Amino acid sequence: MEHKEKLSLTLKQLRYAVAAADARNVTAAADALHVSQPSVSVAIAQIEAHLGRRLFVRRKGEGVEPTSFGMSFIRQAHLVLDQAATLSRLGNAEEMISGEAMLGCFTDLAPYYVPRLLGQFRKAMPSVRVDFRDAGFDELASRLSKGSIDLALTYDLGLGPDIARETLVELHPYAMLPAHHTLARRSAVALADLAKFPLILTDQALSWQHIVALFNAEGIEVEVAARASSFELQRSMVANGLGVAVAYTRPKADQSYDGRKLAARPIADKLPAQRILLAWAKSPALTPAASALRDFIRSRFADQGSPKSEKGAQ
Repeated sequence: MEHKEKLSLTLKQLRYAVAAADARNVTAAADALHVSQPSVSVAIAQIEAHLGRRLFVRRKGEGVEPTSFGMSFIRQAHLVLDQAATLSRLGNAEEMISGEAMLGCFTDLAPYYVPRLLGQFRKAMPSVRVDFRDAGFDELASRLSKGSIDLALTYDLGLGPDIARETLVELHPYAMLPAHHTLARRSAVALADLAKFPLILTDQALSWQHIVALFNAEGIEVEVAARASSFELQRSMVANGLGVAVAYTRPKADQSYDGRKLAARPIADKLPAQRILLAWAKSPALTPAASALRDFIRSRFADQGSPKSEKGAQ
């Protein structure tokens, strides 16, 4: 009986499939690769024919979404591409680490950390390309578990036991108030006094539940005035006198987007600090490129003050 040998996959096909998965759109992937859209589509079709499995679900007008099999394939493809790039640079010790890494960050934290980190890392390791995605807690945890992001900067909320985490910095909650609010005259504000006014929360479930739990742990009920879709909207609502808030992230300027002044006061109650974490999946192991990014982020936070590592971080 005659057997036909299957054609092997090429690095170009892998690169095109990875780009489509990262962009969630074939056209966008083609633009990033500087090739035609049909070239990317053909490469994906060839891989799927070779494996006999679908990598992506196509949605008209909405791009592509990797299947569960596709997620596993793309993560392995990342490893292969990184290893191939490393092999091609064995002759140059300064370029031993190369490849791609995907960084995720909680949306509210992203503006304060990600742009500077990416700029500094690009100068330090130009042979490693870093893609970035900001998202909410649930999406970050899901993407870490599925392998569609390598690392995440996030608060210690919503991460499962399959995720390793390391504390980069601890933040204490503060009261966010309109600049001319009566409580702004105080040097510190008690939760019981803050609860006398309507509370503005964000609409991230894990976030607002955490804030409400701080009050409930002291036996205090709160009146929720609104849930804002973003941190800056929350700040603007508070600045315009629609309520008060409790937050951890503190911008450099106490002013909302519309120019209204805000006041920030420490919470008088003894409350636990919230931690900003660097998180990654425990298995499989990070690629050399992702490991290099993890080490770089660690060092940047260490330069700003000694980071506190959680026991068991791997």
